[in-house]
This record gives sequence, structure tokens and C-alpha cells, in this order.
Amino acid sequence: MGGLTRGYVLQRFLMFLLTIWLGSTLIFFIPRLAPGDPISAMVNRISLDQGYVENAEQIIATWKARFGLDDPLWVQYIRYWRNIFNFDFGYSLARFPTQAWEIVRPALPWSVGLLSVATILSFLVGVTIGALMGWRQTPRWLQIILPTSLTFASIPYFMFGIVMIYVVAFQLGWLPSTGAYSRWVNPGWNWAFITDMVSHAILPVLSIVLTSMGGWALGMRGLMISVNNEDYFLLAQVKGLSPVRIFFRYGVRNAILPAVTALAMGLGGLISGSILVEFIFAYPGTGYTLYESIVTQDYTVTQAIANLIIFITAASVLLLDLLYPLIDPRITYRQNVR
Repeated sequence: MGGLTRGYVLQRFLMFLLTIWLGSTLIFFIPRLAPGDPISAMVNRISLDQGYVENAEQIIATWKARFGLDDPLWVQYIRYWRNIFNFDFGYSLARFPTQAWEIVRPALPWSVGLLSVATILSFLVGVTIGALMGWRQTPRWLQIILPTSLTFASIPYFMFGIVMIYVVAFQLGWLPSTGAYSRWVNPGWNWAFITDMVSHAILPVLSIVLTSMGGWALGMRGLMISVNNEDYFLLAQVKGLSPVRIFFRYGVRNAILPAVTALAMGLGGLISGSILVEFIFAYPGTGYTLYESIVTQDYTVTQAIANLIIFITAASVLLLDLLYPLIDPRITYRQNVR
């Protein structure tokens, strides 16, 4: 990686740490600045269900002391960072005595699996469509057909998901509408569970892919049009290189860098998930878990998921920034010496 310097790597690593610190600090303060607290909210929910809770004020005061919520904010902040360094997110305030990580961990594979497939598919399909739309040598009939793929780009993915549930699941009965797998299937590495899991994931994946690939396509189309006028691209055509080589090596490779950067920025979504999509399809991922923790003001679970989002996003951007010289040899972080 000759384009990198030790000073630049150190600078980017310090920026990585600063990003995590700022993001995690905001995650600590924002829930605490909201009105109310999780203990009072939990007691109020019990009161609504049961009609009355005896000694409610004493219960609230006792549990606030138990979780340290009545401590000064700076004391809570120091304890918060000490727990982060120990990878200890504490107990769930809404589901005590369950650990916050024990709530997040089972949901994590579902969101990572669902969103990684959806993100990769939408990126690859969208970038390919956009590159073909912006390439001058694309056949005329293909240039007419490709823009129709952008039809769903203006539809919010959660609304499109509702339509797919009604049409595909209820009217046609082709695919299941909710959940990650059927209740009568035993979870495990067996063919019945895998096929059932895939069938449940098709509708959520399609609702994300069909509505998001248009954004990738439009961005890539503009980048590809600008590459068409570059000298190296015109020289490759004059030299008589094969159209496939010109398209991928001289066109897509040079135009895709901004799209790859946007992809790295969006990798945090693999943890947060598409909250509304998971909610609509009752998919047991971290997006739905994050939604529940926000509604119940469960600070610890919210912080656990949010910190994972911050770390993965910052790490993805750092890794991509360091790999740029390999993706495009023209990029170098060395200063020119005359």
C-alpha cells in the first residue's frame, strides 16, 4: 500500500477514536434529556395493565437508586464509559434482570443476515444498471428498458412492504407475511429450517432492494457519464479494447469510488436495520429491538445497539479510506517531493 503514510494512518485512527467518542457521548445524553425515565415509564405501564400499583413512588425511588439513575449525570457518564471499555452494557431497564447484551445478541444475526443481503443486492444491481445507463455503447433497447427499474425508487420501502404483504402474502399466498421462520419448524442447520427462513426473508429483502437500488443507479449513472469524457476512457476505445474490458476496467472501476464510500457509510444500517421494515414484517432483528427499547426508554439496550452502529460505521469508513490506494492507484496520501 505505497500510497499510505504512517502519519496519515495515525491521523485517520485518531479521527476514528474521536468519532466513536462523540457518537457514544451523544447516545448517552440524548435519552437522558428526554422527559421521563424508564423506571417511571415501566411502573406506569404496569398501572395501566393492573389498574393500580401499591407504593409506586417508593418502588420508583428504589429502582432508580438500584440502577444509579439518581446519581449526578457526570457520575453516570463515567460509569457509562467504564462499562463500554469492559464491553458491559448493564442490565436491561425494561426487562430486568436480563442483561442488555443478552437482548441484543439474539437479534443481531437476523438483521446482519437480512440487511447484508439486501444492501449488497441493491448496491450491485443499482450500480450495474446505473453504469449501463451512463455508458454510451449500451444497446438502444437496453437503454429504453433500464429506466423502468427506477419506478419504485420514489416509494418508501415500508409502504412498498405493506403492498407486497397484501398482494404476495394475502392475495396470492406465495410467501409468508411476518416473522423470521414458522413456529412449527425447529431452528437449526437443517434444510427445512433454512428454506423456511429464506422464504420469510424474501419479502423484506425485496421491499428494500426494489426501492433502494434506484438511488444507487442514479448516482452511478452521473458518475459514468463523467467518465465517458475522460482521456483514458477515450484512449481505451481508440486502442480497440473489448467493450467488456472498457466498461468494467476503465469505466466502472473509476466511477464507482464515490458509490463505495456511500456503501461504507451505510454499513451501520446492518445493525440498526430498517426499523420500519422489521416492524412491518415482525422480523426479530436489532431494528425492531431498537424500536422497542426507544418506546420503553430502555437506556442500556438503546446504548448497546447505537454503540455497535457507531463502531461499525466508523470502522468501515476507516478501512475503506486505507484501502483506497488499492482500489485506485491514482490515489496517494504521500506528499509530492520536488
